[in-house]
Order: sequence, then structure tokens, then C-alpha cells
Amino acid sequence: MGYEKALNDYIAATNTHDFKNVRRLLDDKAIYWFSNKSCNTIDEIGKYFENAWNTIKNEVYRATNVHWLVEEENTATCIYTYEFEGYYEEEFIQGSGRATNVFKKNSDGNWRLIHEHLSTIK
Repeated sequence: MGYEKALNDYIAATNTHDFKNVRRLLDDKAIYWFSNKSCNTIDEIGKYFENAWNTIKNEVYRATNVHWLVEEENTATCIYTYEFEGYYEEEFIQGSGRATNVFKKNSDGNWRLIHEHLSTIK
């Protein structure tokens, strides 16, 4: 299924720490909701990623417990637990939270991420 590959490719691209790799997997109208900020343009999303990678060095991001809520011909939505680890101010840290991703199949037949919502678990 193409949307499952799209999620796996997205996680792999995130771990390259190069937004060009992430960008090619995003829909042009992608919107991200983070715990502390909403990003409504690709430029805003890119700046958020770059800041995160500069803040947490050598970050590794994972999606666990993936559950697909909607699986249709042109859209798919999943929820998962995100986990990260890396170095903040030279100290090893790790954490997790909840994620929702919405994918859509574009007219070229490729699945793209159109929405991501991340929140921390308190």
C-alpha cells in the first residue's frame, strides 16, 4: 500500500536532517500543528524542522504503534506514537508524544503528507 510506504519514507527523510528530502514528500498545501506552533506554509514547516535539528543534535525519530484509521483510494490517516532521541546541549535526551498524519494521493499517483499534528504526552 502506497500510503504505508509514504509514512516510512517520511520517517527516513526526517532522519536525514535535510529538509529537501522531507519536502519532496509533502503536499504543496501541507499544514503542521506542533505543540507550540502551527505552520501553514512549506517555508514555515522547513524552518521549524531546521530549528529542531539544530536544537537536538543527531536526532533519531521513530513512529511506533502505527494505527491506520482511514484507508481510502486517495486518502489515508494514521495515528502513532512518535519517539525521538538525540543530544540537547551535549546531554542525551529522549521523549515521545502522539502524532496524526494525513496522506493524500496526488494526481501524479504519489502519496504526499498534507497534515501532521504532534503533541506531547503529559
